[in-house]
Amino acid sequence: MSILDEITARRRERMDEARRAVPLEAVRDRAAAAPRGADPLDRLAGWPAGRRAVIAEVKRRSPSRGALRPRLDPAGLARDYEAAGAFAVSVITEPDFFGGSLGDLAAARTAVDLPLLRKDFVVDPYQVWEARAAGADLVLLIVAVLGDRTAEYVALCRAAGVEPLVEVHDGAEFDAAVAAGARLVGVNNRDLRTFRVDLGTTCRLAPRAPDGVVVVSESGLAGPADLDDLEARGARVFLVGEALVTAPDPAAALRTLVLR
Repeated sequence: MSILDEITARRRERMDEARRAVPLEAVRDRAAAAPRGADPLDRLAGWPAGRRAVIAEVKRRSPSRGALRPRLDPAGLARDYEAAGAFAVSVITEPDFFGGSLGDLAAARTAVDLPLLRKDFVVDPYQVWEARAAGADLVLLIVAVLGDRTAEYVALCRAAGVEPLVEVHDGAEFDAAVAAGARLVGVNNRDLRTFRVDLGTTCRLAPRAPDGVVVVSESGLAGPADLDDLEARGARVFLVGEALVTAPDPAAALRTLVLR
């Protein structure tokens, strides 16, 4: 069983627990009243040419590296990211392998008006409504997890009032994301089955994007040179996690990525 298989199996167990604790109808009621941040697509349309669009991540740990920032303050870090010019903030909410929670997402929502991405392993529609109820504006969908149901989940996200960021790892998945109606396609440079990183993944896949589809390069991005190279290959937005949360000063590290 791969790491991805282990994570998704545990997420399904967690969803059974969550549904027993709080019925879907109650979560949908909370979602309808939840606060939201700036619209991500509108924000991207007006993004200054002199700045890189960086989604800065709130991430406590990873299966490959262990603890990254053990005393992480989600609200404080989100505020630091906003002050440093982040395009959006990603919050990892997977609890068993990454140490995240919906509480981290809700805390970030109280702190900033930026678009918030719920980054998790979505295996159940319940999670989409949970995301909106906690204040998310974007939800990560992984083609390797959802397969033929990707289009169904893209439609569900929009019905729930969140924009899907559809994550892919190869050409077939990229084409499936586009066919599913994705407007934001995240190319993960980290293979979730082996956790190996290859920035060439974005280089190979970004040129496949048709007009109207924005490529978001994810994982393994360490410095401005990485972003410049991937932007030249067609990436427009960059999701950066470990390089920021492990930095002594995450805001200062982010500024070096945002400012050209």
